Amino acid sequence: MERKRLVSILGGSAGNLVEWYDWYAYSALSIYFAGAFFPKGDQTAQLLSTAAIFAAGFLMRPIGAYWMGRYGDAHGRKAGLALSVVLMCAGSLLIAAAPTYAQAGLGAPALLLFARVLQGLSVGGEYGASATYLSEMASRRHRGFWASFQYLTLIGGQLLALGVTLVLQTQLPEAELRAWGWRIPFAIGAVLAVLVYLLRRGLAETAAFEALGTRAQSSALGLWRAFPREFVIVALISGGGSCAFYAYTTYMQKFLVNTSGFKAATATEIMTAALLVFMLAQPLLGALSDRVGRKPLLLLSGAGGTLVSVPIFTAIAGASSWGAAFGLVLVPLLLLSAYTSISGLIKAELFPPEIRTLGVALPYAIGNTLLGGTAESVALLFKQAGMEAGFYWYLTGVLALATLGFALLPDTKRTSLIAED
Repeated sequence: MERKRLVSILGGSAGNLVEWYDWYAYSALSIYFAGAFFPKGDQTAQLLSTAAIFAAGFLMRPIGAYWMGRYGDAHGRKAGLALSVVLMCAGSLLIAAAPTYAQAGLGAPALLLFARVLQGLSVGGEYGASATYLSEMASRRHRGFWASFQYLTLIGGQLLALGVTLVLQTQLPEAELRAWGWRIPFAIGAVLAVLVYLLRRGLAETAAFEALGTRAQSSALGLWRAFPREFVIVALISGGGSCAFYAYTTYMQKFLVNTSGFKAATATEIMTAALLVFMLAQPLLGALSDRVGRKPLLLLSGAGGTLVSVPIFTAIAGASSWGAAFGLVLVPLLLLSAYTSISGLIKAELFPPEIRTLGVALPYAIGNTLLGGTAESVALLFKQAGMEAGFYWYLTGVLALATLGFALLPDTKRTSLIAED
C-alpha cells in the first residue's frame, strides 16, 4: 500500500510539474515574444498587452474549475487530471506554431488569446484535481509533507520554464530569441504534455473516491448552499496568496528589468536561483504543518507578507547587485512558502469527498482570477501612470484581507474531512 501511495503521489506530482511549466512558459518568454504579437509601443506597453492576455487566461479558470471540478467529483480524480493535460497540450502547441503580427495581423494576437483560453481552462481544473488527488492519496500523519508536492512541482514547472529560457539565452543571440527561439519552450511543453497524459491514464484512483457509493453530481449552487462560509474564505485567501505569488514570481522577473534596470538574462538568473530556494522550502514547511498545525503557518505567511511588501519592493527597485536582489526577493518568497506549501491541502480538508474537487477548485479559481491573474496588469498600470509605488500598497491591502481569511479558518489538521485510508 505504501509503495502504491508513493508511486501515485510522485506520478501525480510529475504531471503537475509539466502542466505548470506549460502555463509559466508564457510569462517567462513574454519579454521576447511581446513585440512579435504587439509591435507598436514601448516595452512597457508591449508587456502590458501580453499581461492582458495572461489575465484573460485567468478569466477562463473559474469555468475550467467548475467544469473539471464536477467532472473529477463524478468520474474520478485521475480522470480530471488526464483531461486537464489534454487542453494544456493543445494550448502550448498553438502558441509554438502561432503566426506573428507581421504574418497574420490581428489574427496573431487573437490566436495567442485562444491558446491562453485553452490553457486557462486546463489549469482551472488542474489545481483542484491535483490538490484533491495528492491530499486524498497521502497518509494523515504526513499529509502536509506529501500535499506540499503540489506547489513544489508547481514552482518546479515555473523553474523549468525559466531554466529553458536561461539555456536559450546562452545558446542564441537575443535577436534570434526574439525572432523564433521563444517558440522552442512551447513545443517542448506540448511534447511533455503528451507523455504526462499517458502517465496519468495509468495512475491509481484514490480510496476516498472509490469509497463513494452513488456518484452524486456536485454543483456550484450545491457547494454554495452547503458551504457558503468556506467558499468565501477559500476565495479570499486564494486571491491574496495568488496576488503575492504572481507579484513575487512572474511579475518580479519583469520588475527587475523594467524598474531595477537589470538585463533580461540577469533577471532570469536571479529569479531562477530564488525560485529554487522557494521550491525546496515547500516540503520543509509542509512537514512542519504536520507537527504544529496548519494555522500558525498561515498566520505567519499572511501577517509577514503584509508587513514586508512595501519595504521589500522599494528596496528591490533600488537594488544594483545580483546578490542584493536575490536576497531581497527571498524574503517574501519564504514567507509565502508558509501558505503555498499547504494551500491545496487546507482547502481539500474543508470539504467532503463528494464535492471536494469542485470545493477546492471553484472558489480558488475565482479568487485567483480576480486578484492573482490581474496582479501583473495592475502593477504595470501603476508604473505606466507614474505611480509604481501604488502597487506595493495595493499588494499590502490584498494580503491584509487574506490574513483575515486565515484568521477565520479552523486549523484543518484537527478538523480535516479527509477520512483516514
